[in-house]
Amino acid sequence: MKTILVGYDGTHSAERALNRAGELAKAFESTILVVSVAPPAPLPSTGAFGLLPYYEPTPVSLSSLQANEALWQQHRDRVQALFAGLDLTVEFVGVIGTPAEEIVQLAARQDADLIVVGTREPGFLERLFGGSVSEGVARHARCDVLIVHRPDDEP
Repeated sequence: MKTILVGYDGTHSAERALNRAGELAKAFESTILVVSVAPPAPLPSTGAFGLLPYYEPTPVSLSSLQANEALWQQHRDRVQALFAGLDLTVEFVGVIGTPAEEIVQLAARQDADLIVVGTREPGFLERLFGGSVSEGVARHARCDVLIVHRPDDEP
């Protein structure tokens, strides 16, 4: 296993995924590629029934890009702190798009051997409109996917 890609969004479930990826990378002497996906900017109008925003397929605005850069820097800093002193090769990539789609595409482009993502209980709208990021990644990835669940004793 040469490359392990980890989806990271700053949540506790994503940090559990990072920790598990770190354990595997240590065992297999793998490189970890951490990807943080920022959603595209919504258009001012809403979608069906006012629930789903439509997304702008054009390049993002400068202010949106600056906000994403700030978020990615926070994520980079947290990832570096989590892996400090572990002697692992860790790379970070920030992209804009739909999380599951971007994670799967980046894994394919980087020829990743494994994708690691965290999961949590999906909300009502996630269940209604197609599930979570982890489900989307598991469904569409060409490589193995490890979905890291929360411990039973964690809320």
